[in-house]
Amino acid sequence: MAQVNVKPLADRVLVEPAAAEQKTAGGIIIPDTAKEKPQKGIVVAIGNGKKDEPLTVKVGDQVLYGKYSGTEINIEGKDYLIMRESDILAVI
Repeated sequence: MAQVNVKPLADRVLVEPAAAEQKTAGGIIIPDTAKEKPQKGIVVAIGNGKKDEPLTVKVGDQVLYGKYSGTEINIEGKDYLIMRESDILAVI
């Protein structure tokens, strides 16, 4: 897990997406153009939460999120997603 100098605001979290699958279960290599976006990742930074709603996830949690959740950002050459905690479906 990378250390980043970004502090999300309010109920937002910064997630490092998991790597996309390289092969199918049958061993077929998937080309870059056919890879699906991963829907899980690790929380690397969290905001302070809202006044009446503290955050329930913490740094280091592995989470599942919706396919089109968050905004893609690039920090020091590495891709991350920043999203609201409500976009996170589950902690695994």
